[in-house]
Amino acid sequence: MKAALCQRARQLGFDACRVTSADPPPHASRFKAWLEAGRHGTMAYLVRTAAQRADPRVLLPGARSVVTLAASYWQAPAPPPAPASPQLRGFVARYARHADYHDVLAQRIEQVCAFVATLDDPAPRSMACVDAGPVLERDLAQRAGIGFIGKHTNLVSRQLGNWFFLAEILTTLELEPDPPQANRCGSCARCLEACPTRALIAPFELDARRCIAYLTIEFKGPIPVEVRPAIGNRIFGCDDCLSVCPWNRFARAGGLMREHARPDLAEPDLLEMLRLDDSGFRSRFADTPLARAKRRGLLRNVCVALGNIATAAALPALESAARDPEPLIAEHASWALTRIRQRQAHRLLTRQSDFAR
Repeated sequence: MKAALCQRARQLGFDACRVTSADPPPHASRFKAWLEAGRHGTMAYLVRTAAQRADPRVLLPGARSVVTLAASYWQAPAPPPAPASPQLRGFVARYARHADYHDVLAQRIEQVCAFVATLDDPAPRSMACVDAGPVLERDLAQRAGIGFIGKHTNLVSRQLGNWFFLAEILTTLELEPDPPQANRCGSCARCLEACPTRALIAPFELDARRCIAYLTIEFKGPIPVEVRPAIGNRIFGCDDCLSVCPWNRFARAGGLMREHARPDLAEPDLLEMLRLDDSGFRSRFADTPLARAKRRGLLRNVCVALGNIATAAALPALESAARDPEPLIAEHASWALTRIRQRQAHRLLTRQSDFAR
C-alpha cells in the first residue's frame, strides 16, 4: 500500500515520499517557547494556529498518518545576463525564481490525495497542505526521514541538499511510518557564520526578527535602519545559510519545478523594478512568490539594495521614488539617497587626501 503511494507520488514529480505518524511533532514545545519569546516577529498567524501546528490531529480529527513529500527546486546555475549596469542587480532567493510553488504543488498533491482515497474502503479522510497549511512541516519531515533539521533551522536532505519544497497529506489511513533521519551537521557551523545579520543566535535557534528572509518578505513595516546595510542587494529572501551547507554537493534538479522556472527573476534590474507602478508590478509578479511582498514591500527592498550598492547613476530614479505616494517606498528611497551621497562625499575626500599627499 505504502509502496504504491510512493510510486504514485514520484510519477507526479515529487522527489521523495515518506510517512510518519500523526502524533504531535517532537519539537512542538520548543515551537511554543519560540513564540513566547517573540522570535516570530509580526507573524501573528503562527500564534493563531499554534494549536494545530502542535498536533496534526487538531487540524484533522482522527488523523493517523502524515505523508510527507519533497520537490526539488535546485537548478544548475545559468550564465548571468549581460546587463548595462551589472552592479545594479538584485538577489532573489532560489525558491522564488519560479511560478508560485503553492499553486504548482497544490495541483500535484491533490492528485496524490485522490490516490490515498483509493487505498481503503471506505475511503479515508485526508487533508493536503502546501507550506501555508498550519503544520510543523520540517519537524514532521525529519521524523518521516525526508531529511534532518540543520543548525540553520531548515531541513537538509542527504539526496537533495537544502533546495526543496515540502508538502504534506494528513490522513485517517494508518500507514507504516518510516524511520526518522538523524542529525548530520556534526561540528559544522558554516550556516551560523554565514548569516549576514546574525539571525541564527545559536545552533538550531533563529530569531526571525533579524532574518533577511523575514524582513524582505513577511515584515510589512520599515526595515530597521541598523540592519539595512547588511541586506546588501537582497530584495526577496536570503540563501546565505543554505548555500554554504556541505550537503548541497548532493543537490539535484527535480522535474516538477523545472518547467515553471522564471530565469528573469534570478538577478532583476533594480532601476527597472523601481519604475514599476501597481499595474506593472501585478503584470510581472502576479503568479510568483514575489507577489507576497506587494509593490510597497518589494520596492522598499529595492531602495535598500540601491542604497547599499548603487552609484550616482541611481540618484534620479531614487529621487523620483522619494516622491512616491506610498510612504514606505518614499522613506526608504530617501535613506538610499543619503547613503549614496555619503559614499560620494567619502570618495571625494579620499581623492583630495591622496592628492594632498
